[in-house]
Amino acid sequence: MIKTLFITLKIWSQYILPKYLLTRLAGMIADAKMGWFSTYLIKHFIKQYKVNMDEAKYSDPLHFDSFNEFFTRKLKDGVRPILAGDENIISPVDGKISQVGHVKEGRLIQAKGRDFSLRELLGGLDEIAIPFKNGLFSTIYLSPKDYHRIHIPIAAKLEKMLFIPGNFFSVNPLLVDNIPNLFSKNERAVALFTTACGPMAMVLVGALIVRSIETVWHGVLDQQGNKEVQFWDYSDQNITFEKGDEIGRFRLGSTIIAIFSENSIVFADEIIPGASCRLGSSLAVLQKSSD
Repeated sequence: MIKTLFITLKIWSQYILPKYLLTRLAGMIADAKMGWFSTYLIKHFIKQYKVNMDEAKYSDPLHFDSFNEFFTRKLKDGVRPILAGDENIISPVDGKISQVGHVKEGRLIQAKGRDFSLRELLGGLDEIAIPFKNGLFSTIYLSPKDYHRIHIPIAAKLEKMLFIPGNFFSVNPLLVDNIPNLFSKNERAVALFTTACGPMAMVLVGALIVRSIETVWHGVLDQQGNKEVQFWDYSDQNITFEKGDEIGRFRLGSTIIAIFSENSIVFADEIIPGASCRLGSSLAVLQKSSD
């Protein structure tokens, strides 16, 4: 009973809290260069979440002028080898598999007993959603201790991007399991690519205290009170990436959803809900032609 009450209070707090204001305040603190206080926050965070700084390019907390510089830290060269082979699709991040499977009747699994609309997730536009109607998806949660840069899972050409204003619910697994349509409610960026396995969408989901989402081709995305979906067409700019190239980062962490078209890939056996994944490891392989 006490556990149930705790869960109920935590869920309701997400509806009551001034999430936008808290997120902006957290972002201001994370971006600020506050000398010894920034260093204190970084050291406390490393200890609290057991962050493995041995993998970081710069392991000394004193190297970082702000908390966000630490949070979006680079890794040492070679600590995340990229799985070779054009047929191999890699995990784009360090994290934990929340869900994986097929898009069924235009809906994706959020949690056991809950699903949500593909169309809503991708901004409510049929022309964006239709190529993925019966596709496959993987949702990966990035915990506070994880590396928070995002990389491309397969060689790709950027075609379009949408930035969809929304709420700032926490993406903690407990809340994902209990708040309906959470991923479709939160602020998010949708990047659309063409690849050897067909169209691919990478959905970068914002969350409580996620100051902003950043991409390498655009920079920081921030709704700043704008409630309209923003759209960019890059199809004539030849923006391309090799497998493993960095494409963006979370300035305070969240969740990504990778979506592929129907019959395009086969997920690796180890990619199951609850499994950990690391950047560069196997996520899936290209679906072999039946010809």
